[in-house]
Amino acid sequence: MSVFERLEDDLKTALKGGDKDRVSVIRMAKAAVKNREIEKRDPLNDEEVCSVLMSLARRAKDSIEQFSKGGRQELADKEERELAIIQAYLPQQLSADEIRGIVKDVIPELGAAGPGDMGKVMRSVMSKVKGKADGKLVSELVKEALVS
Repeated sequence: MSVFERLEDDLKTALKGGDKDRVSVIRMAKAAVKNREIEKRDPLNDEEVCSVLMSLARRAKDSIEQFSKGGRQELADKEERELAIIQAYLPQQLSADEIRGIVKDVIPELGAAGPGDMGKVMRSVMSKVKGKADGKLVSELVKEALVS
């Protein structure tokens, strides 16, 4: 079953169960996927749907951070609940140690010597972790590895 089909099935279940939060988040996710399909003028495959969901998750994480800094804990809690629902549709995320291992393998493979090679290393690592790691975390780990 594709990710989009899971979204549709879970929306039906949430509607029947009266879970307003889940209904709201799934509708938002479906709308984002449909908008991307309209932009592309073609149906999205699972990888592209996951990409849309990753961007929604990233936006939720940013909102959580901003609401927490602003002292709006109730809004941060709401965003955390939404993030948990979105993450249920994403592939299992890699741990920081797993990403470090990939980065350590890629650096000698590309012959990267310092921070100037960050873009080259990032492209290679991101292609290997497609959808399984947050780009911000990958960036921090690559920078850490190239500086030390």
